[in-house]
Amino acid sequence: MTTDKTQPTAVRKAEAGAPAPRTTLLRALTAAGGAAAVVSTFLAWTWTAEFPGDLTVYGYPGGLQLLTLVLAIATGVFALAALDLKGLRWLTPSGSTQALRMLALGTFAVTWFTVIAIAVDLDGLVNLEPGGWIAAVVTAVPVATTFLLPDDSRPLCRPKELPSWAEILIIAGVFAVGLYVVNYGIQTDADHPEPFLGYLIAVGFAAVALVKAGLISRISELTSNYRSVTLVAALITAIVFPFFQDKSSFTELGVNIAIFATVALGLNIVVGLAGLLDLGYVAFLGVGAYTAALVSGSTASTIDVRFPFWAAVITGGVVSLIFGVVIGAPTLRLRGDYLAIVTLGFGEIFRLAMLNLDGTSGPSVTNGPDGIPNIPPLEIFGFNFNDDHSVGGVTLDSNGNYYLLMLLVTVVVVLIFSRAGNSRIGRAWVAIREDETAATAMGINGFRVKLIAFALGATLAGVAGAVWAHFQSTVVPEQYVFAGPVPPNSTFLVAAVILGGMGTIGGPLLGATLLYLIPKKLEFLQDYQLLAFGIALILLMRFRPEGIVPNRRQQLEYHETGQLDVPGATGLKDSAVGVTKAEA
Repeated sequence: MTTDKTQPTAVRKAEAGAPAPRTTLLRALTAAGGAAAVVSTFLAWTWTAEFPGDLTVYGYPGGLQLLTLVLAIATGVFALAALDLKGLRWLTPSGSTQALRMLALGTFAVTWFTVIAIAVDLDGLVNLEPGGWIAAVVTAVPVATTFLLPDDSRPLCRPKELPSWAEILIIAGVFAVGLYVVNYGIQTDADHPEPFLGYLIAVGFAAVALVKAGLISRISELTSNYRSVTLVAALITAIVFPFFQDKSSFTELGVNIAIFATVALGLNIVVGLAGLLDLGYVAFLGVGAYTAALVSGSTASTIDVRFPFWAAVITGGVVSLIFGVVIGAPTLRLRGDYLAIVTLGFGEIFRLAMLNLDGTSGPSVTNGPDGIPNIPPLEIFGFNFNDDHSVGGVTLDSNGNYYLLMLLVTVVVVLIFSRAGNSRIGRAWVAIREDETAATAMGINGFRVKLIAFALGATLAGVAGAVWAHFQSTVVPEQYVFAGPVPPNSTFLVAAVILGGMGTIGGPLLGATLLYLIPKKLEFLQDYQLLAFGIALILLMRFRPEGIVPNRRQQLEYHETGQLDVPGATGLKDSAVGVTKAEA
């Protein structure tokens, strides 16, 4: 196509792909605003150290200022990438404008949240230093300029090929950054909610910005090309986690997250793969925990038996399997809401049975509401998990020991889920989930397939319950309710699966992490946990019904091909366009 030389210079540049002068100016102003925000973090924002993070020091950002600093740097760097600065173009494979908007909004939101929190906590805006006012003003500049920029979104193209060692280093770097980000959130002060709330705001906007820029899709392509490397990197990252914690309470968070994430992954077999809504799944966790407590030699146990740990775990899994078959056999012929009601009833029956097997209302088995305390410390081949152990010069306490044990259990459950999901029976589960009538017509024994899923999910929950009983050293009935302020409960587990992404491995792990960590850090939310779950699920169903970590099949169902943000979506879109053209 020949360009008419009589056209204005700006028009000819736009047709040639060069940005218009106005766009270039706005991007430059965005970069300048990001730089000004960086400078503002080196000023004092308040005069007193009573606000968490000590924002009183000049020349040394602290607390929430660090979050503003990081987001402001990212805003400036992405603005330079939008200006086609050599060496930075790889940051925006899908376009820069939407990513810049998210980063600018994140910088603005964190800064203004900090300013408002200072005014509220310290009783008035008078407690702000000039640096706080300057930060509030300069962070508004990139917001204004980015919303004046034209949208430059574009389809992902094939990236430039890099040497294998460079791509492996990128994967390692991504996991290292992820570990640092997770550690930063876990190690925020639980006594003050402001740092963690600011952290959530920053991470949320940054994550959306990376998605809009196309970097998440690029990383997904790399990890899919190097699956073995990715699995090794993920495992190493998880293993080194306790070695970077300076408080035992932080490692304890990791243990509980690993336990509940493993249970959620087991529920994902039932809900995500087989499509069976189980609202009493926490009862299987309780079956495994009570079984392990009874046979582990507790002084409060009503049976005089002491099994080694491996035997207690197997016993807990087998008893949970039996309960799964016994409960599933007569009920799995039901569908939909009817099945959900029956499983909900089973969960409540289990809790009430444990309360009444106290020797007064029923046989003496569980000690009723007192539960089974004093479960002895876990010991495997002479390794006592309640003792401190030195590994590589770093001392691991009991929480660190249990974390590594639970990590091993999680890896085993992930392998079982992966192998089962990719097997013939796994494909039968998906067929049942999509259309049970059609699957039955194709020769699949729906009842048998669903019973296998129910039994396998119950077994995995029982194994996790056996470990959890030893970690908690006590088991009481009130731990296994349908809904409550303290996990685990059935509502928590179902929400973790749906929020994270049904039918995936990473989804329930991420969902359980978020749903456990956020209420734990924000204690004022614990009494409003159900409200928070409801709001989160409503927003999820509106904006991302397939979950945070989407299953490709479900993403294709919920979105048109042009809206996909997964690797290969561009190719699907192009194929659809090609078919349309051929039909025309």
